[in-house]
Amino acid sequence: MTRITLLHNPRCSKSRQALALLEERGVEVAVRRYLDEPLDEAELRALIDRLEGGVERLVRTKEAEWKALAADASDPEQVIGALLAHPRIMERPIADDGQRAVIGRPPEDILALLA
Repeated sequence: MTRITLLHNPRCSKSRQALALLEERGVEVAVRRYLDEPLDEAELRALIDRLEGGVERLVRTKEAEWKALAADASDPEQVIGALLAHPRIMERPIADDGQRAVIGRPPEDILALLA
């Protein structure tokens, strides 16, 4: 079975639910607390390439930090710059199997990686 990296915020209930869903299915999960260990530019670019659903889904656009930037969520360069400066505005959880990445909103969406 493929190992899945979960970009995780333990304070987020959706992120905790996603982790539980994976663990219940016996999936090998590498948890990365992205607030403690933020993604670098190369990792963000690679994640965007694997992300299902478009780059705009990667940003929590209702957060004050995002609004203050007045950035375009459909522009990968602006999203990358914003996430490098403000990792907290990255949507979570994100499950990544190295080939595809899925945002767990709702948490059950991450199960697509197991199909």
